[in-house]
Amino acid sequence: MPTAQRLVLNRRGSAVWQVDSHRGRYAVKLGYPIEATGEWPAQPWTALAPAREGAVLHRLGEDNIAYGEWEEGTWNIQPWREGPDLYRLWEPCRIDGSSVEPHRSVALECAEALAELHGRGWVHGDVQPAHFIVGPERTHLIDLALARGGHVPAGYDFPFRGCLVHYEAPEISRSVLATGEAEPTRAADIYALGASLLISATGWRAVEYPDDAPRPVQRRVVADGRRRAVKIPGELGALVDAMLSFVPEDRPTVYEVGKALS
Repeated sequence: MPTAQRLVLNRRGSAVWQVDSHRGRYAVKLGYPIEATGEWPAQPWTALAPAREGAVLHRLGEDNIAYGEWEEGTWNIQPWREGPDLYRLWEPCRIDGSSVEPHRSVALECAEALAELHGRGWVHGDVQPAHFIVGPERTHLIDLALARGGHVPAGYDFPFRGCLVHYEAPEISRSVLATGEAEPTRAADIYALGASLLISATGWRAVEYPDDAPRPVQRRVVADGRRRAVKIPGELGALVDAMLSFVPEDRPTVYEVGKALS
């Protein structure tokens, strides 16, 4: 019995509400299939994503998780995470002429959240600024629908077909272009963390391509390794540059990132 509810988003196969009840505040997610358009192919996997995320959270031992099915797809309920996301928090850094620099402590908290997931044997697969919620006590890494690392019920599982291209590592883009699928890795998560820090601090994507370019065109640019120079001053800029290395083996681990930031 909700006491209050607010629709947070409803786009591209997913709807999310913030719901208050006598038990606390929760995120309620519904998934439904994306119909084909002139620009996008049909994507039925979005209907399964909330239940898959619920299963992943259950495997990770999270409390207060529920998930199941409805007539158009699946749903989950999980605790609401309070706080701005990384991109919103660092907005003052992106104002023209601003002297505000990105806080290393925030970058460290993001790395620590990713390190916790990696330490439990999972990779995220969809690291992006909107998925780091910087709360008053800790930073949460949310949206685990694409995570890999343990058993997921077959009825809710689906292949990994890449993520938002702004944060997609070159090797992931190459694999998706070649086969339609890819295998998310810790190194790819590190690339995505670097790209997330870069765009949040500067407003610039790691790789330059037209905003309205089709996904395959975007992926070809990423796969070719033609990326922008990192224009974050100081040691943070050098670290992000290393995280965005074209060769996965040349990127630091998340633990090395944390050590550098601390």
